[in-house]
Formats: sequence, structure tokens, C-alpha cells
Amino acid sequence: MQKVLIFSLAYFPFVGGAEVAIKEITDRLPDFEFDMITVNLDGKQKSEEKIGRVNVLRIGNGKMSKYFFPWAAARVAKKMCIEKKYDITWAMMANQAGLAGLFFKKNNPNIPFLLTLQEGDSEIDIWLRTWFIRPLYKNIYRKADCIQAISNFLADRAKKMGAKCPVEVVPNGVGLDKFKVQSSKFKVNNEKVIITVSRLEKKNGVDVLIKSIKELRITDYELNFKLIVVGGGSMEEKLKKLAKDLGIEDRIEFIGNVIPEKVNEYLVQADIFVRPSRSEGLGNAFLEAMAMGLPVIGTPVGGISDFLYDNETGLLCTVDDPSDLAEKITLLMQDDNLYKKLSENGRKLVMEKYQWDSISIKMAGIFNGLVEKK
Repeated sequence: MQKVLIFSLAYFPFVGGAEVAIKEITDRLPDFEFDMITVNLDGKQKSEEKIGRVNVLRIGNGKMSKYFFPWAAARVAKKMCIEKKYDITWAMMANQAGLAGLFFKKNNPNIPFLLTLQEGDSEIDIWLRTWFIRPLYKNIYRKADCIQAISNFLADRAKKMGAKCPVEVVPNGVGLDKFKVQSSKFKVNNEKVIITVSRLEKKNGVDVLIKSIKELRITDYELNFKLIVVGGGSMEEKLKKLAKDLGIEDRIEFIGNVIPEKVNEYLVQADIFVRPSRSEGLGNAFLEAMAMGLPVIGTPVGGISDFLYDNETGLLCTVDDPSDLAEKITLLMQDDNLYKKLSENGRKLVMEKYQWDSISIKMAGIFNGLVEKK
């Protein structure tokens, strides 16, 4: 059985798309043994436990520990490797986890290093975070033996950063058993429910969505629509204030953070999914909405272009343009044929390209290929 050591800054119960991907993939690969080193982000989690098929070791005590993670994790990994003799190391993203993988690789050059790119941040944001360690940051890409990117956008970034290894595009998936198709019709009471599922950070453009709600002018339906905002983040209070200042707080319901297993309970209430992102690694929330038959509206940034084809699998709107977004929402609410077309095409695309079973097979192929090259 091949042994894989995972470096990740976070893991359950602190989850985003990257952490969900790890669990979905590892749960489906019984021929591999997985250990993980991660951060005890709140200092309250067990130092060791098994989650699914992953043996999780948490180090540190609180969020500040993530800044020391590269050195601490590499040191712990060195000791673990003496006993386990790992076949592969797998770093989840080119952040402190990627640095841990890089440091371990330096002392263990014969163990293949797989880097997965899940980042949704813009080039500018990444530069601001890494300018003072730029050569070291680029080395994460250059020293990897293989890079798995979840979108073509991130694959191109890897090449720009100087990656010398193969770069494979393998996206995140959707659990179709959790996100089942819904009726492609508006609710009986004719209330139009717009939803966004998003971290409330600047990059996700929820402020643009709120401004577009102010501009919506829908014949016969003007008083009968609302926006549901699922997610939390650093901009939550600012966004609530924005809604109040615009006089539309009665049209918007802020739900806060929701565990992944409960997201579908809110999607099932909705008619349209919207996220006017400023940057995006892939956009798993779009795929989950599409799996449930919701038409989606997004922007032509990052990995969104991999699956959102304008007027085919969704609608594209201009970045930072509330008026254009309002027009696209209005169009979907008024054109039943377009609504049905986007709903059906989106669901079909997810079923064909974004199922975890097929994605896990591709990841197993990457693991096996790395071991064979040792």
C-alpha cells in the first residue's frame, strides 16, 4: 500500500473547497494510506484523530501557529518519515502548506512532491502576501514533481511561476447525491429567491450583488424577490451596513456560516445562484448550484471560464458592474425558456465532468505515476 503524507493548513472541522476535496478523494482511494499534518487552528481540536481514511496530526495552538507551520510541519514530517517511509508528499496549495512541502523536499529529494493549486486569490493579492519571500514562493512551483491545478487558470499560473514539472488540470467535484436536481420552475408563490454561497471577502463581489438588488426593476415582481447570503467573512458587517444604507435590508437575509452538509438546504429554496467574483480559482459553489438545476450568473474571471459558457451553461456579467448584473438577473426571471435551458445544460455539464468518482480515479493516476518515476 502506497503511503501519502499530506500538508494542509486546515482540515475538518474548518473546511472550504480544498479540505472537502481532500476528504472526497481520500475516501475513494482504499489502495493508499494517508497521513496529514495540519494546524490546530483554534487550539481545541484533538492532536491526533482519524477522519475518514486520513490519520490527522494537528500541531500548534491557534491561528498564529500557521505562520510557523512550514518549519514545524517539515520537522515533524522528517520524524514521521523515518517510521512510515512515505512514497509521496502532497501539499494543499502554494501557501504555508506548500512551503512545508518544499522544505521537506529539500531534505528528501527522492520522495515525489505533489502540489495542488486551489487558490482563488488574484495575482495582486498573492503578490502582496508573498513579495518579501518571492524567490522562496516561486520555488514551491519549481521544486514540485507534479502540479495538480483545479482549473486552467491555475495551471497557467503555475507555468508563469516557473513550474518545470507536468501540470495536470483535475477539478474539484460535486457530490451528486447531496446536490440533487430541483424543479426548473419558480416557486408557487412567485417569490423569486436569489442566492449566493460565498465567503464574505472582497474577491467574491457580494457587495456588487447587493448593489444590483437595489437596481432590480422587474415588471410585476418588484416587491416579491429576496436575496439569501450564505457564508461569513471579514466583510459581513460592512455588507449588512451596505444593505441598510441602500434601504434594501428587508430584501436580504444573511445566514452566516453553514457547514457544507447543510448548504443544499438553502440552495433548494432558491431560483437563481449569483456570485459576481473578482477572482476565482474554480468556483465549487457554482457547480453545486448547477448540480441542483439552478441557473447561475458569474463573471469571466479565473476558473469560472472552465464551466460557465455564456448563454449555454449560465450567464456572464461584467466585473464590478451592478447594473449589468441586475440586467442578467432580470433576464433570467423573465425568460422561462432561457431559465430552463441553462438549468438543464448546467446540470448535464456537472454530471459529465465534475463527479468525485471520476476525479478520484484521475488523482490515483497522478499518485501512481509519481511513484513509478521514483
